Amino acid sequence: MPENAALIIRFHLMSGEDVSVMSGDFDGEPEAVAAIARAMDEQRSLVLMRARYGRETDVNGVVINLANVVSARVSKTASAEAGQYL
Repeated sequence: MPENAALIIRFHLMSGEDVSVMSGDFDGEPEAVAAIARAMDEQRSLVLMRARYGRETDVNGVVINLANVVSARVSKTASAEAGQYL
């Protein structure tokens, strides 16, 4: 089975803060965007099993409460120009 793409998922919170997580849970950007949108629509948390937060090197499971998330951006690169917020 091929390894999933490493994607950077950036969440923009109501407070104005941005939080980024690198995830290997999805095959590509469309799948990640669909999973985030579905979790937001269903008012539930997003569960990532292959995630890294910040500059951590360890891969961990992460549960993200989407209640205070205004928008999210998914990209393969960390540049500010990569992708638009949903």
